[in-house]
Formats: sequence, structure tokens, C-alpha cells
Amino acid sequence: MESVVALFREAQQAQAVLVALQNRGFARDHLAFAMTDVVAEDTLAQATGISPEMGAPGGSGNVIRGLLAGGLAGLALTVPVWLLLLIIPSTRIYQEGGLLAMLFGALGGAGLGGLFGALTGSDLGDYVKLLRRMGVPAAQAERFYDGIKAGNILVIARDPDSVKADEALRVMRQYGALSLEGASGGGRLDSERRGQGGH
Repeated sequence: MESVVALFREAQQAQAVLVALQNRGFARDHLAFAMTDVVAEDTLAQATGISPEMGAPGGSGNVIRGLLAGGLAGLALTVPVWLLLLIIPSTRIYQEGGLLAMLFGALGGAGLGGLFGALTGSDLGDYVKLLRRMGVPAAQAERFYDGIKAGNILVIARDPDSVKADEALRVMRQYGALSLEGASGGGRLDSERRGQGGH
């Protein structure tokens, strides 16, 4: 399996290249794109019939961060209520209920935070991990991700038979693939063609 990836500045360019790749025999499930604008992402997906790339899972670090953030958020919401119960003399009888609310708030927040942490990618690792698994070198994978964060669209064409990768690269350049330097401030390639072994 070889993958060709490139950045495009405009959603119209990405749409045109995805349609052109389909017309040249690439199956929809071998094409993907990634971008930060959720509304434009949905529009592009509907226009092309191609699903956006979700990226690699963020790993256990996201779950731990989610647990901690959720637990702290739960406490931040319940501690002030408990303090009010302590301050107001007529409500002091409810202070034990306030302690239970803090406990359940922390547990519930941690549970939800852990769940959302498991469902989301890490800030840097999500697309960088995805590109690294495709064989893109780490420094270039980070530049591609910087390009996505800068508002560009990443287009991915996967060639299971390693026959059409050169054609995909030509099509992407023809439709205006950005240089990494222009997209993110460093680099030299318009796009990157890599096999599973990085060759």
C-alpha cells in the first residue's frame, strides 16, 4: 500500500482533485481528506462522497488528561454549592449532601472526561501519527499537520497495488498542491509519496 498526500489551500481545489482521482480509477474508500473547518468538511464530504480522515487514536494520554480535566470540572461545579451550604446557617444540615454531590460530580466529570478523551486525538499526535503510519517522515508529518492547522486541506490517496501512486502525485501537483514551505513555513516537497516501509 502506497499513500500520496498533499496540502491544498482551497476547498474547491481539494474537491477538484478528489473528483479527478475518482475519474482516474481511485475508489472512494482509498481517498480521504482532513481539515479543521467542520462546516467546510461536511460540505466537501457531501460534494465528493468521500469521508474525512479521522486520524489516528490519541492513545491513553488523552484518556488520562480527560479524566483529570473532567474530575476537576466536576469539583469546580460542586465545591461552590457545598461552600454555600456551609456559609448559610439554615442550610448547614445539607452539608453531607453537598459532600456527596462533590464526590459524584468529580466521578461523573472524570467519567465523561475520560470518555471524550478516548474519542478524540491528541493535539499533535492525531494526524502526525496517521501520517507516520503511512510512512511520512516525522518532521514532514508535523509540517503537514501544521499546514492543516493553518487552514489548508490535506488530501490522501491510497494505492493498494502501488500502480497509480505516480499518477496521483501528478494529479495533485496539476491541481495546485502546496509546497510544505508555503503551507507551514518549512519543508521542500509539494507532496509526499510513501510506502509502508517509508520508501
